[in-house]
Amino acid sequence: MISNWNNIKMYDLSQPISHLTPPWPTYEPLQIKFFKRLSPNGANGQVLTHSNHVGTHLDGPLHFCTHGGDIASLELDFLCGEGVVVDLSDIAEDYGVYTSKDIEDRVEVKEGDILIINTGYHKYAWDQPEADEVRYMVKHPGPLREFEEWCIRKKIKWIGVDCGSADHPMNTKIREWQPKEAKECDAYLRRKYGKTMEELMPDSDYQVMHIPLFPLNIIHAENLGGEIDKVLNKRLVIGAFPWKFVGGESCICRIVGFDEE
Repeated sequence: MISNWNNIKMYDLSQPISHLTPPWPTYEPLQIKFFKRLSPNGANGQVLTHSNHVGTHLDGPLHFCTHGGDIASLELDFLCGEGVVVDLSDIAEDYGVYTSKDIEDRVEVKEGDILIINTGYHKYAWDQPEADEVRYMVKHPGPLREFEEWCIRKKIKWIGVDCGSADHPMNTKIREWQPKEAKECDAYLRRKYGKTMEELMPDSDYQVMHIPLFPLNIIHAENLGGEIDKVLNKRLVIGAFPWKFVGGESCICRIVGFDEE
């Protein structure tokens, strides 16, 4: 895809991370301290404690599959390759549902692509002027079973989303943890689709973007942001760069888009 690296523009699709970055609900936040300082030790040194699901991170197969590979097992030609960034922000709304048709109406998705989904909800991330942690983690739009089946047919390599989860938040444990918002979502779905939350997201479809896909090595990155608005509906070379983390079920990472301009 890239013919001349001298013409390459790089776009950072990651959100910044600090002790202020909220983890996915109930996960351990990042904690940081200095264990030594420049004076009198000659160098600054820090200790970090965190879960793997803080800020921009890649969920590895092991995260939802006991026999799945760890982060270290993901080859570079899997982590980096051709893909497309699709902008769904024009239809995104609290508790909304997006479909494969919504994707294909806006971009061409090729077999084996990396797919980055811009819901627009990165504007509610912790580092943004409209920061709203509950809206970002609990109310963002997401897909249903149809989308999971489409990902398999398309042999999607991996997915990135600019919000708290690649699953609809109410198709996760958040439904139990946030009963007020769960009622709001159920009312919204009844008005828009004429179906209850239980009908659209039955127990048999629980976390369809995680449980059925991870054993197939169709994984995803979450909490993207950064310069994503500069590459909407564009085909790029996209790379995710986690640690070579032996035994890692997931990993904080940097995600970059490479565009030949």
